[in-house]
Amino acid sequence: MSIHPQAIVDPSAKVAEDVIVGPWSYIGPDVEIGPGTEIMSHVVVKGPTVIGKNNRIFQFSSVGEECQDKKYAGEPTRLEIGDNNIIRENCTIHRGTVQDQSLTKIGSNNLIMAYVHVAHDCVLGDNIILANNATLAGHVHVGDWAILGGGTMVHQFCKIGCHSMSAGGSIVLKDIPAYIMASGQSASAFGLNSEGLKRRGFSKEAMLELKRAYKVIFRQGLTLKQAIEALEDSASKVPEVNVLLESLKNSDRGILR
Repeated sequence: MSIHPQAIVDPSAKVAEDVIVGPWSYIGPDVEIGPGTEIMSHVVVKGPTVIGKNNRIFQFSSVGEECQDKKYAGEPTRLEIGDNNIIRENCTIHRGTVQDQSLTKIGSNNLIMAYVHVAHDCVLGDNIILANNATLAGHVHVGDWAILGGGTMVHQFCKIGCHSMSAGGSIVLKDIPAYIMASGQSASAFGLNSEGLKRRGFSKEAMLELKRAYKVIFRQGLTLKQAIEALEDSASKVPEVNVLLESLKNSDRGILR
């Protein structure tokens, strides 16, 4: 364990032997940090918080602070962070509330760039990129491989589907289905995230079926219910279309169009 003499680590914190903690950082009680993780200078980590292996948290970030929800009354809610995440400068990540699952959760292999805010009860998957100044309000869910461009603002309770992408400066007021690119204030759909899907090895056949599904959802003037019904047959044959269909079915706020 390499803890700088000017760092403060609460005696009750569980910190793996090879964790690095930089100067002027504070690790509070009820915090657990896994092996290989590096906490730079001027970082505050409060608990209950569990941080996994091989994470890097850069200076001036606040991790595991109590939330900004006025209903919060000091309940012992949690933050869980997986493995191999990079959390850049000045990020704020808050614990959950009892009104949801008492948990904010971040998966593994994510890049969270500078000045990002992850509010209470957010749930992030794996391999996500949140570019500088992206802001997630409470209860937002973000699927695997999603990319939110710099300055993207996401309304509370929205769901961001896997492999989706938002342009910089987007204001997201409704759910972004899986695979979809979104842009605007407020954001609208602007096609499939085709380049991202190609880079991740999606087959030509799957891409063709997803393009057909996109036209059903966004180009035929159907209601969401009608679009779901129209995609049932294709989804039963093509797993990628089924993922898109499930993201439509699981939408509570409605999808952006």
